[in-house]
Amino acid sequence: MSMTRNWQQVIDSAIRLRHQLHQKPELTWQEFGTAEAIREQLEGLQIPWRSCADTGTLAWLNPESSGRHIGLRADMDALPINEETDCDYVSQYAGRMHACGHDGHTAALIATADWLKQHEHALKGPVTLIFQPAEEGGHGAKKMIEDGALEGVDEIYAWHNWPAIKFGKIACPDDVVMSGNGSFEIEVNGRGGHASQPELCADPVLAASAINISLQQIVSRRMSPQKPVVLSVTSIEAPSGVTVIPATALMSGSIRVPDSSSREQLNQLITSVSQNIAQAYGVTCEVRIFPRYEATRNHPGCASRLRTAWQQDQGEHSLDKQFMLPAMASEDFSYYLQQIPGAFALIGSDDGIERHQYPCHSAYYDFNDGLIEKVVKLYSRLVGVDIS
Repeated sequence: MSMTRNWQQVIDSAIRLRHQLHQKPELTWQEFGTAEAIREQLEGLQIPWRSCADTGTLAWLNPESSGRHIGLRADMDALPINEETDCDYVSQYAGRMHACGHDGHTAALIATADWLKQHEHALKGPVTLIFQPAEEGGHGAKKMIEDGALEGVDEIYAWHNWPAIKFGKIACPDDVVMSGNGSFEIEVNGRGGHASQPELCADPVLAASAINISLQQIVSRRMSPQKPVVLSVTSIEAPSGVTVIPATALMSGSIRVPDSSSREQLNQLITSVSQNIAQAYGVTCEVRIFPRYEATRNHPGCASRLRTAWQQDQGEHSLDKQFMLPAMASEDFSYYLQQIPGAFALIGSDDGIERHQYPCHSAYYDFNDGLIEKVVKLYSRLVGVDIS
């Protein structure tokens, strides 16, 4: 790999890499080929690296400098979705797809590495490049931190492409940018029997239906309206014959919360409401709570630096002040922000082309390659390299 490529060559190479990664998506904690591709790129750029948390990779620029040490992170895992796009670089693996743009995030960070390596002398401090696996529910950030990803790092930055925001616009608040999440299961146990003799049964299906309706009232009647909270029952399973009342029904669902106190309150209410309704219907229930990610909460000073760096290239009016925050999706970048200062931005991908408007996790979604150049400029500004 040449070390003297111009700006456009760097961007074009990253787009080609993005398409290659898109064709070979790998699921959470299975990103072995992706890791190999990243490491080959880093070796070609003569950037030192080490593995981290198995399929993750850490790389360093200007490591001996005494200036502010900045970390830049990209996630790299795909999703278990069968791709339905007509892209020339469509996934080659059935049931696997880069439906969230992590291929683009990775390619943008490789392009950043390429450009910064050529301008390493201009860096004002050390830079750690963090290529992270298992963002999609696998707590990859936690494992990376445990394996030393933040050693010596003073601040950390990352971004996510966002189809609901216009291309070139950015959302980066001083506080919560993405919600915390969690999931739950409710096992309702009754007494099965013949459908013609309901009086001899304790019907878990009826009880589960009542629990579902009552859970939907928690947010509207038991939580403060100033709190951005979501509770969704997403599944009720009670397989049985058409003439048989089953003995068990299994419910499951998801929550979104802005902070740990809201999470605690919501989880307590899910448990108490479910158990009280079950008792009223003559059945029992077991509630299992599964905490996932905390809210992604920006540090104000870092968020301000990120917004300023973005506006230097994209203009004063490039901040999206209409987008409703926080986004109710979740991000394990929250783990990093619980450890050190940093900021996370949502960057718009909607340029009017239909495939760039589909939401993340859609089988028709496609990452907008035009974001790569913008993000390399952003990252370069954040670490003090003038790209003009």
